[in-house]
Parts: sequence; structure tokens; C-alpha cells
Amino acid sequence: MIEHTLELKMTKIKLITFDLDDTLWDNGPTITNAETQTRKWIEERVGKIEWGNFEDFIELRSALIKKDPSIAWDIGKLRKEIFKIKISHLVPPSEANVLANDAFNFFINKRHEIKLYDGVDEALCSLSKKYKLAVLTNGNADIFRFRIGKYFKFSISSLEAMNSKPHRAHFDMAIRQSDKINFTEMLHIGDHQVNDVSAAYQLGIKTLWFNNKNDEWAQDFRKPAEFSNWQELPVIIENLYE
Repeated sequence: MIEHTLELKMTKIKLITFDLDDTLWDNGPTITNAETQTRKWIEERVGKIEWGNFEDFIELRSALIKKDPSIAWDIGKLRKEIFKIKISHLVPPSEANVLANDAFNFFINKRHEIKLYDGVDEALCSLSKKYKLAVLTNGNADIFRFRIGKYFKFSISSLEAMNSKPHRAHFDMAIRQSDKINFTEMLHIGDHQVNDVSAAYQLGIKTLWFNNKNDEWAQDFRKPAEFSNWQELPVIIENLYE
């Protein structure tokens, strides 16, 4: 353990990147509420809709990606297309386009009604005084719509990367936006073992695993340092990398 800590400290970190959903906040309640409220908003305008279940959504998503591969990473376009399909038999095509866009805007506003995990604001404030901070997300939450956005230098979504983690596109873009910083000087923090931890590890990026659900490590490489309490994060990073 001592050797591992010394190994980590050999190269100082200059850039810390963060996943958003389920790392800075619990995304389940947020998305559930946004989805429920948006469906209600649409039905108030066109009448009752058969939305289907999760399996129906996956099947529809796959069909839409076959028609337009960009939908795999453009989740805004995906949601708009699904809205249009669901209301296509209820309104004229021109009205369907307008309504789908309006519904998406409504959804996005609800999607930003999040509750940060305890200690997030304070930890980011502390870390931003020592490191450059950035966001790497597969989602469409805009960090700069939140008060904590002031701590971040930039944010990269799947729409901007034109791909989704665990593909390396997010990480490559982060390096291009960070002058004279390489992967060995970067730390990525996220909850997802594959999309965050494994993806970064494969590129030689240091990692911290946010594990507030007490999940078992299921990857074929050594588990990185983990944390479940944001209030402890600055000290963990100090002990590991300073």
C-alpha cells in the first residue's frame, strides 16, 4: 500500500475531471421526476399517450440509432425523436416538431433540478484553489447552470465529444483544452466502474472511484482508491497526490 501511494505521488496532478450524474448528485430521482413531469406536460396538450416500458424504449432507441448513428451520443436528439414518434398520430407533423422541441426544453429545465450530495460544493471550492477542474459527462446536464459551475474551467458532454465514455474521446478533448497537461497529470473521478474508472485507467489517467452504494469491485485490474463522502475528498486527494 505504501509503494502504491509513493507511485501515485511520483507525478503531480494538475487537472481533475469529474463525471456528473450519480457522482455529484443522485441522478435517479432527478431523471424520474423530469420524465414524469414532461410526459404530463405533453399529455395536457395532446391527450393520453402509450409510453411503453423500458424494454420498449431500448428497442425504439436501437431502431433510431440504425437510422441516425449520431443519436447514440446525441441524447437530446434521441429524446426529441421519441417525443415526435409518440405524438405523431395525435398532431400534424409541423406541430409535432414544435411540440417535441418545447417538450425537450421543459424536460431539460426539470433535468437540472438536482440535489447535490452533501459536501460537494465545499469540496469543489477547496480543490479549485489547487487544481484545474473540468467535467466529462455522457449526460446533458450543463454544469454552468448550477452555482458550482464557477469552480470548473470547462465541460465536455457526449454531444461535444461525439461519442460516449468509455470511448476515449472525452479524455482526449480534455487534454486538448488543457495547455501543457498530459494524461499522467490528470485525475478522473466518477461512479461508473467502466465508463469512468476503467476508461481513464486504460489511458494512464489516475482515478478515484465514487462508491456510495458500497458496490463490489468487478474489474480485472487493481481497485483504485474509493470514497463515499464528499467531505473527505480534498484530504484523500492531498494524501494520495501531494
